[in-house]
Amino acid sequence: MKNIFIIAFAFALTMLTSCSENYSNGERIGVITQFSETGIIWKTWEGHLNVTQTGMNSSIPFDFSIDRDNQDQDVINTLDSAASNGWKVKLIYHETMGWNWFYNRGGTDHFINKVEVLEKDFGNAFNGHQEHLNTGKVIDTIYVVIEGLK
Repeated sequence: MKNIFIIAFAFALTMLTSCSENYSNGERIGVITQFSETGIIWKTWEGHLNVTQTGMNSSIPFDFSIDRDNQDQDVINTLDSAASNGWKVKLIYHETMGWNWFYNRGGTDHFINKVEVLEKDFGNAFNGHQEHLNTGKVIDTIYVVIEGLK
């Protein structure tokens, strides 16, 4: 019985000392496709970013949260507007490891610290105006691979 207690204590001590508030820091660029406040017990803001790479949508999604313990209303308002209007944004985030065991701070371990709006016309390139057609502005890049032709 004493050995089980020692093993459990060592495991708990290892888990608590190996946890990190800033496990990693980074930034992602893309378009917000979902942003909402969810939860039954703890209400948290959760979102989904379609990551873009050199103008193309990537198949790599990025799910993120707003830290319930540190909600910045400006960040929430900017993300909500970006999701509603199709803006291209840069999300600056930090990732935690072990400090969100019950998901009371958010549904993910990626917490947004700051949002930068990069392009407001990204989702609505022409927006009903034809003047963009003559400017030579690159809207998006599409690569097509055709196989099997002889």
